[in-house]
Amino acid sequence: MDHAAPATPMRGAALIDSWLGRHLKAEVRAWLAQTCASLAAGAPARTLYLAFGAAARRAGRADLGLDGAQLAAAAVLVPGWQPTRWSCDQAVRTRLVLALPSADPAAWLAALDALFNSSGMEEQVALYQALALFPHPQLLRLRAAEGLRSSMKPVFEAVALDNPYIAAWLEDHAFNQAVVKAVFVGAPLPRIHGLAGRANADLTRSLCDLTRERWAAKRTITPEIWPVIARHPRGDALTLLERATRSEDPVERAAAQAATGLVQAGAAPT
Repeated sequence: MDHAAPATPMRGAALIDSWLGRHLKAEVRAWLAQTCASLAAGAPARTLYLAFGAAARRAGRADLGLDGAQLAAAAVLVPGWQPTRWSCDQAVRTRLVLALPSADPAAWLAALDALFNSSGMEEQVALYQALALFPHPQLLRLRAAEGLRSSMKPVFEAVALDNPYIAAWLEDHAFNQAVVKAVFVGAPLPRIHGLAGRANADLTRSLCDLTRERWAAKRTITPEIWPVIARHPRGDALTLLERATRSEDPVERAAAQAATGLVQAGAAPT
């Protein structure tokens, strides 16, 4: 687990401001700048709640539509950050959080927790997908774990997909649970940042157990598990992998054959 250094709120705020500059009308930009200044100066919680709730109405829900250079800048700021699916209102909500005073970690976390607890699903998605940008990431593990437990798929995916936070800060057992749940809910495994590097023997065992259960019930399992299993092909993993190479499903067969090739070439640890 690589505890990447968090981006400073100031740098994250500046980058988001640059993205929003070409989307927001002048009066909305002025509202956002004034609100962020008030929050930074210690405005009451009501200021944050009202602005957070008004973000979609003021900024709209259009995609940010970031180009290659803008996405590259995001990855420089926070390695692995992929805001390809972010919308304008989500960016505004993130910008508001980045304006909160953070010198006192306990007070900052209390303010963030209160915001989470008062937010609906749409607002929680914006918060969870921005975890990697927030200060004090070491204090957000329980919050991330709560999002991963959510029964709301968009909330779960906001934490698990295109989000470098879980690979950088969650322990193996919590990361593994996120991957297994992604399989259960049909979330695409390739969008779990850092999955190849965080794959471990316990995760392989869990995925093998799940595969056997699915096959015993005459159900399919996503072919996306095979490259993950191939990272630690121990126990009966190779037996399951070999069986998958003979699958009648051409997608599963191709994925299993490619994973077997990695094992045979020594590209995956054994």
